Amino acid sequence: MLVGAGHAHVQLLRRLAMAPWRDAEVTLIVDRPVSLYSGMVPGLLAGQYAAHELSIDAHVLARRAGARVIHAAATRVDAVQRLIHLAGRPPIAYELASLNVGSTVALADLPGVAEHALPTRPLSRLLDALDALSGAPARSTVVGAGAAGVELAAALRARGHTVTLVDGGEAPMQAQRARVRARVARALSARGITLRLGARVESVAAGAVTLSDGEALAHDHLIWAAGAAPPALCAASDLPKDARGYVRVGHDLRVVGHPDLFAAGDCAVPDQAPWVPRAGVYAVRSGPVLADNLEASLRGWPLRRWRPQRDFLTLLNLGDGTALGFRGPLVAEGAWVFRLKDRIDRRFVQRFQMLEPGGRPARGAPAMAAGEASAMVCGGCAAKVGRPALELALSRLPPAEDPSVRLGLAARDDVSVTLSPSGDQVVSSIDAFRAFSDDAFLVGRVAAANALSDLFARGVAPRHALAMVSLPMGEPGHGGCPHEADALTEVLAGARAAFEPAGVTLVGGHSLVGPELCVGFTALGYAAADIELASSGRLAPGELLILTKALGTGVLLRADAMGLLPGPEAASLWASMVRLNDEAMVVMRAHDASAGTDVTGFGLLGHLAALCRRAGASAELWLDDLPALPGARAQLARGVRSTFHDANAAALGGVELGAGAAQHPLLDLALDPQTSGGLLMALPPERAAEALVALAASGHAAAVVGRVLAPAETAAQVRLLARRADEGRT
Repeated sequence: MLVGAGHAHVQLLRRLAMAPWRDAEVTLIVDRPVSLYSGMVPGLLAGQYAAHELSIDAHVLARRAGARVIHAAATRVDAVQRLIHLAGRPPIAYELASLNVGSTVALADLPGVAEHALPTRPLSRLLDALDALSGAPARSTVVGAGAAGVELAAALRARGHTVTLVDGGEAPMQAQRARVRARVARALSARGITLRLGARVESVAAGAVTLSDGEALAHDHLIWAAGAAPPALCAASDLPKDARGYVRVGHDLRVVGHPDLFAAGDCAVPDQAPWVPRAGVYAVRSGPVLADNLEASLRGWPLRRWRPQRDFLTLLNLGDGTALGFRGPLVAEGAWVFRLKDRIDRRFVQRFQMLEPGGRPARGAPAMAAGEASAMVCGGCAAKVGRPALELALSRLPPAEDPSVRLGLAARDDVSVTLSPSGDQVVSSIDAFRAFSDDAFLVGRVAAANALSDLFARGVAPRHALAMVSLPMGEPGHGGCPHEADALTEVLAGARAAFEPAGVTLVGGHSLVGPELCVGFTALGYAAADIELASSGRLAPGELLILTKALGTGVLLRADAMGLLPGPEAASLWASMVRLNDEAMVVMRAHDASAGTDVTGFGLLGHLAALCRRAGASAELWLDDLPALPGARAQLARGVRSTFHDANAAALGGVELGAGAAQHPLLDLALDPQTSGGLLMALPPERAAEALVALAASGHAAAVVGRVLAPAETAAQVRLLARRADEGRT
C-alpha cells in the first residue's frame, strides 16, 4: 500500500512498470492524481516552463505499473491493526505499507494565514493560483527566506512584481554558510527584491502583513513559504514521532517499532540522522533504497541501509535565465548554472512521464506492466450481451400470464411493474456488470448509481435495493480469506455511499466467488396504482431530447485499462459515473417530460433507437451538440474504442445517416457504451430551455441533442445529422 506519490514512490512505480512484482498486489492512494516536481515550480511561475513539463501523473504511472489506484485522501494510519483510514470510505487493510506524503507549511495557524495567504504546500495550490500570480505586475510578499522563498521571490520579480521577502532570521538561507548567505542576499538585492529580515509575522489580514515590530506591509499577493511542518496524516496517526511531529524511521526506512510500515521523504526523519532537512533531494536519494527494501520485505531478503549525505549540490533558480549553485564552500552563479539545473530537473521528471502532452505514449515509456490490455474485455456496462442475441433469446420465451404484471418480459423494457396485493405499483430493475476497475469501493458505488437509473428514468424514486456480488476466487482450498471480506466491505460501502443520499436502503443480497469481481443490484420503488409512470409510448413530434450527462465512459475506461488516461480525466470520469440521476429525475417530472431512458451499455444511439421503437416514433440526433467527457474526443480520434463499440455499431438497424454524419468525428461517441450514464428525456420545446437552466443549476452537463419527429418524416427510427436542421430558428 503506497500512500502518496512523492519523489520516492514514483521511483518505485517506474521500477514496477519496468519489472512488476507479479506475486504482489500494489495499491497507490493519492488525493490528487498529478503531482508537481517541486524543483521546477519557481520556473513555472517565472514563465520558463509549461505546467505539463513538471507534472508527474501518478495515476497513469501506477496503471503502467499494474497497480490499482485509489483517488482518496489518507487521513490516518493504524499501524497496530494495519489499516489506512481514508476520507469518505472505509479503511483499507495492508500487509506492507509505505508513506511518502511530503509535508505542509509551518506557522499556518497564525491569525489570518489560512484565510489570506497562499501556501507553497501543497504545490497544487500554487498551480491553481498561477493565472493570478502570472497576470499584471503586482505587489507580492513572500514569507520565508529558505530555498523555496528565495526562488519564488526571484520568480515573481522576473514576472515584474514588486517583491518583499520577509524572514525572522538575519539573512536569507540562514542555515547555510556565511559565504552562501551573503551571495544569496546580493543576488536578491541586485534584482530589486526588498529583504525584510529580523522580524516575524504576527498576523495576516486581507492585503497586509503585520510584523513583530509593528510594521504593516501592504501587498496584493502573499506567498507563505515559512518552512516545513508535518502533514495532517502524521499528526492524526499514533506512530513514533520526533519532537517536531515527523515519523521516526530506522536506517532501513522502516517506521520505528513497525517492521511492516515504511516512510520516506519530508514526512519522515531517520533516527540515525535527525539533522536531515525537509528537502526533495533526500526523498529522491532514498527512493531506490525504499524500493529495494519493500521488495526485500516481501521476499524475506536482508534490507539495505540508507545513508543520507551531509552535503549536496543546491541550485537556486533566479527566474531570469540564471541560477545560483553551491555545495560546501563553493558558490557559482550564471546562465550556465541554470542550464545545469534545467537539464537535471528535466531528466528527472521525464523518467516518470508516461504520456506526451497530447495523450500519446511518451517515447521510452514502458508499456502496460500486465501486457494484456489490448486483449482485455471492457467492464462496466460495456460487458453485456449484444442486442441481437438478447432479442433472440427473449423472443423464444412465451409471455407470462399473470394479471399482477403490468409491465413484464414481453415489453422488453428496462423495468418491470407489478401490482402489490394492496394495489400499489412495484417498479423494479436489476443491473450488474464486470468490474471496470480494481478499486472495489468505486465499482460498488458506480454499480449502485447505475442500478437506480432505470427507476429514475421512469420518474420513480427507488426505496430498497438487494445486492449480488461475485468476488474473485482465491487459491484452491483457501477459505475464510480476509481479502474476500475486505473486497466485499469495500463494494457494499461504495454501494451505500450511492444509495443513502438517494434515500435507498440496502436490505440484503447474495455473494459468491468466481473468476473476477462482478457487482449488481436490484432496485425497487413504489408508486400508487393511479399514478401514470413515464412511458416511452407517449413521444410526441416536436419534443426536444435532452441528455443530462456527458458521453464517453466506454472509451475512457478502455483508455484507462491501456494506461492512456491522464489522472485528471480519470477523476472527471469517476465523478460523472458516481453522480446519481435523482436531480435529473426531479427536473424531468417538473418540466412535463413525456418519456425517458437512462443511457448505458447500448450507447446513446442504441437507447434512443429503442425508445423510438417502443413508442412507434422516430427522432433525429444532432452530432455537433453531443456533450463529451474530458478526453473522450481525443481518445476516439486516437483510435481507442471500447470492446463493445463494434457490437453497438453492428446492432443499429433503422438508422439513417444524414449529410456529413457518416464521417462526423462524434458518430463514434453516439455509439460509445456508457456506464452509469445520464438520462435522455423528451420534453415539450417550450419547457426545454427552463429545464436546461434547472439542470445547469444542479451541476449537470446537460444539452439538447435532438428532437422527436413525426413518423412520416423518416422511415428510420433515428436520423443522424451533423447539426440541427432548424439551427437558425432556435
